[in-house]
Parts: sequence; C-alpha cells; structure tokens
Amino acid sequence: MTLSRRRFLTAASALPLASFVALPAFAQTPKIYGDGGVAVDGTDVVAYFTEGRPVSGTADLTHDWNGKTWRFSTAANRDAFAANPAKYAPQYGGYCAYAVSEGYTASTTPEAWKIVDGKLYLNYSRRVQRRWAKDIPARISSADANWPKVLN
Repeated sequence: MTLSRRRFLTAASALPLASFVALPAFAQTPKIYGDGGVAVDGTDVVAYFTEGRPVSGTADLTHDWNGKTWRFSTAANRDAFAANPAKYAPQYGGYCAYAVSEGYTASTTPEAWKIVDGKLYLNYSRRVQRRWAKDIPARISSADANWPKVLN
C-alpha cells in the first residue's frame, strides 16, 4: 500500500468519528439558563423587583415556563410571575447580559444584577457587571441584536 493511499484510508476512516465528535458543537444552547431544569439557579426573579435583592426560591413554590422550572420565595411572587412571566423573567434567558452583548452565552450569579427600564439583566459576576455598566445602553443594544442568535 502506498503512503498516499494509506493516508487517504486513515483520513476516510476517521470521518465518521470526526462527525460524531463534532455533533456537540451543533447542539443548541437552552433558551433559558439553568441547571437540572431549574431556571437561573433557583433564584426568585420577582424578588429583584419587590425586595431589590436576590432571594433563593424554594422547591415548594414553582412555576414551569419556557422549558424550565422557576422557583419563588413566596406564593405571591409565584403568582405574579405566572400572571406575566415576560415582566419578571431576566433578559436573554437569564444568561450574562455582557456575554450576549459580545456574541456568546455565559452563566450568571444572582448577586450581579440590575433592573434597567423595568427589565432584569443578570451578569456572570460583579466584575463583569462593572464592565457591562460602563455603557449599558450600548451593551443592551448589542445584546438585543445578538439575541437569540447566540443560542445556535
């Protein structure tokens, strides 16, 4: 067998494996950030508006929306969310607003948040949030243009 024929056969036999290995790259990022089916790490998103701080939700007070289970700290918060999820759900599915403005997704932390014009924005960390806050209108404009394309 010649060297060039051997290289061709080796390359050809690797194609099915390469295709299999590449499949995860084509997987779509979930529309809502969260692990194990729980949205935004179980944080009560209504509490950002009512208490002005992140509050952990409980497994006893939930509402399913947009493919995830949302947790709440009070029945009133759960009911408010259920009546109007778009009013309380974080922008960009709860992914980091800075990351989305840059064209990718990243997880978020409950402590890095801000309400702007009645909408909740979350960030990866407080450090990243400080970068995002340097020009919030431009960041929101860029993120709006990138969303939801960044999920692909």
